[in-house]
Amino acid sequence: MQLEFFGAAGEVTGSCHILRVAGRQLLLDCGLVQGGRDAAERNRQPFPFEASSIDAVVLSHAHVDHCGRLPLLVKRGFRGPIYTNAACADLVPILLRDSAYLLLKETERANRDQPSENHVQPLFDLEDVARTLRLVQRMAYDRPTEVLPGVTVRVRDAGHILGSSSVELSLEDNGVRRTLVFSGDLGQYDTPILKDPHRFESADLVLMESTYGNRRHRGREDTERELGGIIDQAARDGGNILIPAFAIGRSQELLYLLAKHYGAWRVDRWKIFLDSPMAIAASHVYWKHPDRYDEETSRLRTGFRGMPPLPNLVLSESAEESRAINNLRGGAIVIAGSGMANGGRILHHLRHNLERPECHVIIVGFQAPGTLGRRLVDREPEVFIHGRRVRCASQIHTLGGLSAHGDQADLLRWYDSFRPRPPVYLVHGEVAVAEALADKLRALGAQADVSRPGLVVDLAKMPSTARH
Repeated sequence: MQLEFFGAAGEVTGSCHILRVAGRQLLLDCGLVQGGRDAAERNRQPFPFEASSIDAVVLSHAHVDHCGRLPLLVKRGFRGPIYTNAACADLVPILLRDSAYLLLKETERANRDQPSENHVQPLFDLEDVARTLRLVQRMAYDRPTEVLPGVTVRVRDAGHILGSSSVELSLEDNGVRRTLVFSGDLGQYDTPILKDPHRFESADLVLMESTYGNRRHRGREDTERELGGIIDQAARDGGNILIPAFAIGRSQELLYLLAKHYGAWRVDRWKIFLDSPMAIAASHVYWKHPDRYDEETSRLRTGFRGMPPLPNLVLSESAEESRAINNLRGGAIVIAGSGMANGGRILHHLRHNLERPECHVIIVGFQAPGTLGRRLVDREPEVFIHGRRVRCASQIHTLGGLSAHGDQADLLRWYDSFRPRPPVYLVHGEVAVAEALADKLRALGAQADVSRPGLVVDLAKMPSTARH
């Protein structure tokens, strides 16, 4: 009965953890590495296991750094079931198909000036995605599901994006019983649309994310006031507003906030573009799953017979519609992917607007080291977009309070429900950040350690503290 760390150990992206129970192997997530010059090369490297030897996967949620290498796993021989909840299962096809398309385009660009013998193939293609989707099996929230002999799983709300889950695993092998809780990505408490993270009470071991483990987000009300102020200032400046946003989660929350404050922020002065086919498709999935909404959003949905209306919202599906946005010199709010500005349509809008001082760029999510988004956050004077040097003259705003990840206080609050205190291994965080959270957890009486790739934890040898 062992847990081995592979991805998102000592870094934020590439979530993948290996659980061995009763002679079977289970993966928790299988995500892409993002950020850094070597990300593409690292994603191509062999897994530290035979893909065909994995018996099943449990997926926490549909972000690319958690599910983006599933088609590669299938391409290399995995044939088992992929378990997740219904909302996540509806989002995964949107995300993986988009990833396959982007990988194809990136490969075509990389091969353009290379001799044919040096050409590389995409990491995976649409046929690999199709084979992957046939393996997805749906689980209901809060109900136990036996996924392998000796492994029973319950998925609980994580409050991060629609269909995000914390995973509770009940394990049994040769009479030894243990309970492992994998937090997945945890959201902030009291955020729009989604329910708060589930309150757990008991576990023998906790595998916990630590993305913002060393900092506090600005309060929700203050953040919304700041966003309204930026929109007002941008209107006076006469430029455009660009918002790099993840297609799943952040884009829907931004539309929700613009609708909620439509009058107070004078949103009618703007033309709003959701310039992302993936975000448009994901929004339809959001509206399809009102059972995952919090009470406030459920009331709003009932009152409006759907989500709050935005009469000036333009859904930009085609590339031609996207290119036409750049003819607008002012009055446009453009929400486009990718969320870390390391690909997607937002790059074209940044190339056309970054050098204009009257324009504003709003960063609303985590930016991994090495991404264009992180360079903008760090206020680098120049960046390269599509091989061109671009001067950064526009106004850059970082709104940490809109993050889909909980901050240090949220993470400690989530862990604080466990009695007695189970040991914790921290994942999905940069090492210094995770160490800062570990210190806070130790102050609460926890045995807290930061994971690293290749570290193996023998659960059978750990003392049992959970109520089995």
